[in-house]
Amino acid sequence: MTETTLDPEDSKIITLARAARARNGTTQGAAVRDETGRTYTATNVDLPSLKLSAVQVAVAMAVSSGAVSLEAAALVSQEEEPGEQDLAAIEDLGNAILFMADADGTVKGRYI
Repeated sequence: MTETTLDPEDSKIITLARAARARNGTTQGAAVRDETGRTYTATNVDLPSLKLSAVQVAVAMAVSSGAVSLEAAALVSQEEEPGEQDLAAIEDLGNAILFMADADGTVKGRYI
């Protein structure tokens, strides 16, 4: 399944996650869409004193901007599955679907 076979709004967050990952040259890119349709993009943070996944950063950005729930999330990574902490962060804001995709936009799985 590629992003072109998805709902256009879900394809959009995968594209945004891909772009964030490519722009920053990081291992992960993520995007989330909140209950109002606003989107937040992020990449993973890998500092000596702070390590966060891209999903964790995107969820934190959404919450700090006032989001109370998520409609969908996308994670672009070479990993085969999302981490437990990523799923937990999304579940904290409801039952959003997480799309896991490769760098080319091929969806590898749907979670939650």
